Amino acid sequence: MPNTLEAQEKIESLKQQLNYHNYRYYVLDDPTIPDAEYDRLLQQLQELERSYPQLITADSPTQRVGEAPLSVFDQVVHEIPMLSLDNAFADQDLLDFDRRIRDRLKTDAEISYAAEPKLDGIAVSILYRNGVLERGATRGDGATGEDITQNVRTIPSIPLRLIGDDYPPVLEVRGEIYMPKAGFERLNQAARERGDKPFVNPRNAAAGSLRQLDSRITATRPLEMCAYSVGLVEGGEMPSRHTDVLYALNRWGLKINPEMAVAENISACMDYYRKLGEKRDRLPYDIDGIVFKVNDLSLQQKLGFVSRAPRWAVAYKFPAQEEMTRLLSVEFQVGRTGAVTPVARLEPVFVGGVTVSNATLHNRDEIQRLGVMVGDTVVVRRAGDVIPQVVSVVKSKRPADASSITFPDACPVCGSPVESVPGEAVARCTGGLICEAQRKEAIKHFASRKAMDIDGLGDKLVEQMVDQGLVHSVADLYRLQAAQVAGLERMGEKSAQNLVAALDKSKSTTLERFLFALGIREVGEATARALARHFGNLPALMAADEEQLQQVPDVGPVVAHFVAEFFQQEHTREAIVALQECGVHWSDLEVAARHEPLAGKTYVVTGSFELIKRDLAKKLLQDLGAKVAGSVSAKTHCVVVGGGAENNAKYVKARELGIETMDEEQLVTLLKEQGVFEG
Repeated sequence: MPNTLEAQEKIESLKQQLNYHNYRYYVLDDPTIPDAEYDRLLQQLQELERSYPQLITADSPTQRVGEAPLSVFDQVVHEIPMLSLDNAFADQDLLDFDRRIRDRLKTDAEISYAAEPKLDGIAVSILYRNGVLERGATRGDGATGEDITQNVRTIPSIPLRLIGDDYPPVLEVRGEIYMPKAGFERLNQAARERGDKPFVNPRNAAAGSLRQLDSRITATRPLEMCAYSVGLVEGGEMPSRHTDVLYALNRWGLKINPEMAVAENISACMDYYRKLGEKRDRLPYDIDGIVFKVNDLSLQQKLGFVSRAPRWAVAYKFPAQEEMTRLLSVEFQVGRTGAVTPVARLEPVFVGGVTVSNATLHNRDEIQRLGVMVGDTVVVRRAGDVIPQVVSVVKSKRPADASSITFPDACPVCGSPVESVPGEAVARCTGGLICEAQRKEAIKHFASRKAMDIDGLGDKLVEQMVDQGLVHSVADLYRLQAAQVAGLERMGEKSAQNLVAALDKSKSTTLERFLFALGIREVGEATARALARHFGNLPALMAADEEQLQQVPDVGPVVAHFVAEFFQQEHTREAIVALQECGVHWSDLEVAARHEPLAGKTYVVTGSFELIKRDLAKKLLQDLGAKVAGSVSAKTHCVVVGGGAENNAKYVKARELGIETMDEEQLVTLLKEQGVFEG
């Protein structure tokens, strides 16, 4: 039996050997001894540590697993936030990224980029102090993550002690923990043999493994980590290029991606992207894109950050995973806004981590573009949580009995005409007020504050009323009895009486509010106001043809068509008559010629207000004939600036363009002078 000093020297020697062989095996994928020899060295170390437990240290290869299970993960605050990346989806996005960088650096010189595959895993932070692993943490929300130290210690490609002696005293390594495809398949095969539910995809498996409170479970999972950057660094010197930083991490014992390369310009970045895209399926791990970073760290510092992402990096995403299957039939669904969407019914296929049996065909134009027919073999794509979609047709597999897809002329729900505007791909049902598919949304809009302003009639209450069959149309609202309403969830007798009173009060309205409440396609508040003021009464508006409607300011041929068609439909006229029979009314005198001193002028209102509510200020400006816009342009006449808006972008732009501005007090004075506000 060796003495303590001899044992300590032997233990240190074995630890160094084992750490080196771990590095050769898990990081370099280039082992120099057989597994049996590694096992013998590990057994020698275990025997010595059993005899001399006082010599066991946290960085020993024997200490990767053994902690008691946790009850909860502690929170970790990242001293340097772990930022997300902006995405690029096309070559033009990448070119724009490069242009923005050169514009900000004020240079025409080509920029050198570090190019790395974007692993589909979990981002983590690994902190080393004096070369020893001290803490592992998840990215979390970028500012705060979870302490997963016990779990990361079980991952063989994460060294418990760094190799060499030239690393910084404090070094935070950032990387991606992932599960290789082969390990994922083995894990799922074992789960199936046990009768357990398999994991959906390698990323989910990695995430679930990392969040185990018992590190002994994590230790059984085939996880790896690939370093991609550093965070907090104290002491020592780091290289001046991102790729050289990664090579240094690799030299200190950390795994980096072997596909990493330097692209000397943006054109080389695109070539690299295409090259990796071609070999993506052959890689032993999942990637969902390529990360390009400005390689010069001094330029990274100059470029800085925007929001939660660095200006000097971008993730160029690959197209989503795709699979082939057969199109069995097409059904047409009507959305809450009346959009008629063709939905493909498919032979079930596993794509993007889930079994897909339905996919969107988007619209009539997309069906024509694809040239798809019922019976075709189609390519289905699913990206993350996005609705699966049919992206192409394998026409070589088209069967002899394939049939064309016919888009409906009438709504499959209510039978109203289905129309699409020239230049607009979406076809819509025109039966807004009477279409069951749109009923809830039509009623919610009708009752909203800027429409009929029915106090207390919220969205959830509308849904209850429709679901329980109390309301089938907007006119039914005015037939409700307090006793019916009181029986609804979270409604009592007093609340029911208040709602019935609010309904009765809303019967007295204005023509412009009523028109807006009807939900005519493309008719917002401003257009409803313009129609009311131009025609003066509802019968005149309902009798107008498209040519007459186009005489109204800001009403073009598209809006004119929708308005004319809306009032020509019999069910629309019946709904309006029903509302009037229920007592909904307005005075035609209120839309007679008015004093409009601000006619032809455009105002923008921004900032916070104390003397007058901002919405009321906008309405009163409109009552005086002004158009109230949401953004500042050369056509803006005046910007009204509330408190706290001095640094507001609209205020700044107004000053740049030399546009008149006024504060809240000046606005109130104007409104009082015109007799529309007493305040």
